[in-house]
Amino acid sequence: MITLCHVDDIEEGASKGFEVENKYLFAVKKDDQLFLYYNYCPHLGTPLEWLEDRFLDADGALIQCSTHGALFLIESGTCILGPCKGKRLKAIPFVQGNGFMMVNEDDVRLLGRI
Repeated sequence: MITLCHVDDIEEGASKGFEVENKYLFAVKKDDQLFLYYNYCPHLGTPLEWLEDRFLDADGALIQCSTHGALFLIESGTCILGPCKGKRLKAIPFVQGNGFMMVNEDDVRLLGRI
């Protein structure tokens, strides 16, 4: 298992990016729940963030792609507006233990490349 961060490192309503084995992931905390996705837009395969650790729209209610402004639900990764409407971000399985967020290195290794 690879430790990404302590769960308290991500504030409520915020996001955080990670590089793991040359793959890019990001987590969002909403309603005290964490969601982890591959940092890869299903439309063009580009990274999503506007700036470092900035994956959310201005209201912090949706994930927003910096390339075309596509909007995704935080809870499911489903695109609700934009050129990839109906597609989903790739959710990454993770576990929490002793307050840390961890991923299986095999799950990360199987991801494509940006």
